[in-house]
Amino acid sequence: MDNMRGAALMVIAMLGFALEDMFIKLLADALSVGQIIFMLGVGGATVFGTVVLLQGRALFSRDMLILPIFLRAIGEMFGAITFVSAFVLTSISSASAILQATPLVVTLGAAIFLQEPVGWRRWSAILVGLCGVLLIIRPGMESFSVLSLLAVAGVLFLALRDLATRRIPKAISSMQLSFLGFAATIPAGLAMMLAQGRPLEALNPTGWTYIGAALGIGLFAYYAIVAAMRVGEVSFVTPFRYARLLFALVVGVVVFNESPDALTLTGAAIIVASGIYTVWRERRLRVSA
Repeated sequence: MDNMRGAALMVIAMLGFALEDMFIKLLADALSVGQIIFMLGVGGATVFGTVVLLQGRALFSRDMLILPIFLRAIGEMFGAITFVSAFVLTSISSASAILQATPLVVTLGAAIFLQEPVGWRRWSAILVGLCGVLLIIRPGMESFSVLSLLAVAGVLFLALRDLATRRIPKAISSMQLSFLGFAATIPAGLAMMLAQGRPLEALNPTGWTYIGAALGIGLFAYYAIVAAMRVGEVSFVTPFRYARLLFALVVGVVVFNESPDALTLTGAAIIVASGIYTVWRERRLRVSA
């Protein structure tokens, strides 16, 4: 029963993230990418900072002056810039499909940089999954767009964030890390606004609705994913992360009139299958250990 509750929470979280992405893309008609990142950063840092203070913890401390937290902040900053740009400038379906490769890249990075054991089966799954990414971006083909590399860069930076998180002491809470993550995107958004030469734009009621919905739904989705991991077994719940791709495809087709082609859908299916196999294999290894 706990596993089913965890799976349901994970699916709800993925629906929330897909809707958050939708509102971010809708906001791009009125705001620069830099301002979107800045406003979401301020909102998220305010919410998580308040929670941290209510818990009686410090927002900043000497314990946080360590390399893993610095690397995590770099991953958050550039991950936000590249992925928000990808959602705004490319189709939400293809960007979301590439995003699904993040767990595979995390496994790859853990093997290379953290010396975690990865057998030939998972190495094979990683390589197959990366081939799925190539099917979506199609380098060297006429349909290739250099903008699709924004999503690939986003995957790399989000993997850096996740790998760095593994090396952060448990004494630093998840809420503190969430506050620091959102806080890191604030200067990233401001820097991007300066680079784009775009001042802060005034929002109309529709714009405030979109930014409020993106922030509110995104924070709820974050809570749901944390709850999902605590309620159910990680190995059972994790594959339901890929429901985000299904929701993103529906949003892309219904809201933005996108038409994902056969290669994009095939690449997405390969990435999802590789990711699910990797999770299943890790579970088998833990059971047999």
